[in-house]
Amino acid sequence: MKVGESTQLRRVIGYFHGTIFLFSIIIGAGIFITPKGVLKYSSLNVGVSLSIWAACAVVSMLAALSHAELGTTFPRSGAQYYFLKRSLGPFVAFSYLWINLFSTPAGIAARSLMLAGYITQPFYPGCFVPEMPKKCLALAILWCLGILNARGVKEVTWFQTVSTAVKMTVLGFVSVTGIVLLVRGRRENLARFEKAFDADVPDASQIAEAFLQGLFAYSGWGVLVRIAGELKSPSENIPKCVVTALTLVALIYLLVNVSYLAVLTPKEIMSSDAVAVTWMDRVIPSLQWAISLGVSSAIVSSLNCTVFSTSRLWCMASQEDLILLINYVGFTDWIQLGLMMMGLLKLRFQEPNLSRPYKARLPFVFGTMAMSLFLVLTPIIKAPQMYHIYVILFILSGLLFYLPFVHFNLGSTYFNKITCFLQLLLNVSPTDDTDEYISTGGNVQKNPPATATKKE
Repeated sequence: MKVGESTQLRRVIGYFHGTIFLFSIIIGAGIFITPKGVLKYSSLNVGVSLSIWAACAVVSMLAALSHAELGTTFPRSGAQYYFLKRSLGPFVAFSYLWINLFSTPAGIAARSLMLAGYITQPFYPGCFVPEMPKKCLALAILWCLGILNARGVKEVTWFQTVSTAVKMTVLGFVSVTGIVLLVRGRRENLARFEKAFDADVPDASQIAEAFLQGLFAYSGWGVLVRIAGELKSPSENIPKCVVTALTLVALIYLLVNVSYLAVLTPKEIMSSDAVAVTWMDRVIPSLQWAISLGVSSAIVSSLNCTVFSTSRLWCMASQEDLILLINYVGFTDWIQLGLMMMGLLKLRFQEPNLSRPYKARLPFVFGTMAMSLFLVLTPIIKAPQMYHIYVILFILSGLLFYLPFVHFNLGSTYFNKITCFLQLLLNVSPTDDTDEYISTGGNVQKNPPATATKKE
């Protein structure tokens, strides 16, 4: 690259592939894992459980449309960090990076191990898969995904389209089969839905926990804001992709949960380690491989999106309690989302003339903030747990690095040399100044020289 030239990611992702990206990262392992958690915290109440799944879709839609304003106002990759730094200050932005610095690699490793487990399990029928072959396969998967992402965005979008088609076929089969079984099913299966609300009603704390479980299955809708620098017409495509993808995902999730409950009782779901596998074993035992294929394709496509966009998920899921970890991750995610909504409101008053091609409605923003407060504060007040303290301490621990190395700028010369060396070694270079590109009338344009200067 010549002196004076700048680097910018190409805008090659349109409406179709943007929607595919959302499908890929939202429909991961969540729909195969969290139905058990939602049912548990719903006190095994079928009606409440299905209502929470529908409510989670509405909450995710409101939050995603509010969050979309970030990517349309600042249509550059990594918009969340820049937005938080501009609206709430450098420490909040640093905390956002601090959390993702640890959670992203751990989440990638955990999902790759889970994927490797599903692939190798058929070769070890009736027993546990040895750790060594599973870890070797997980490492090989990560290498392949790394090579795929290094080849370019077009190759990634092609891979996502194929893997999404596979998992949508499997989920479509589960959904349609469930409807057929309900229409032609036995009386006891229909009775679960006729008396859906007859079981105990959960309290506010349990409802909040159930929401965290359900919202985990919908998580990932912020991926387009993270890659806004590679989207064509981001001010138009981000809201359209969000509405299209989340509407279809909500419909699929509801149908899949109805299908689960048409075949299995709530107690059978609670006793199952893999609800989809148990469901298939009850319906068509010879096609259990299809569920493994669907789960594997869901995990690998979501994993590939994570490698591509560095979104966060849960950590060490292969060794710990998944239900607790989903609560842990949901707790941190909704703290971050609440801060983003506060920053969005602050920036509206602080910079009212800033061009906003898409502007989230205030009821959406306040609704998202209210949901964030409910999900964060209700479990702490009603049923406090130690992991709540761990999350807060972990976030605040970023101060130990922010104050000396960022705020007081200690050792800046040493770290600048390391950064320069790594840029030369890895053949990467910084993009234009972060303040240089904003959205104007739906197009990406440069700020005037008074507010941004080009690096020489």
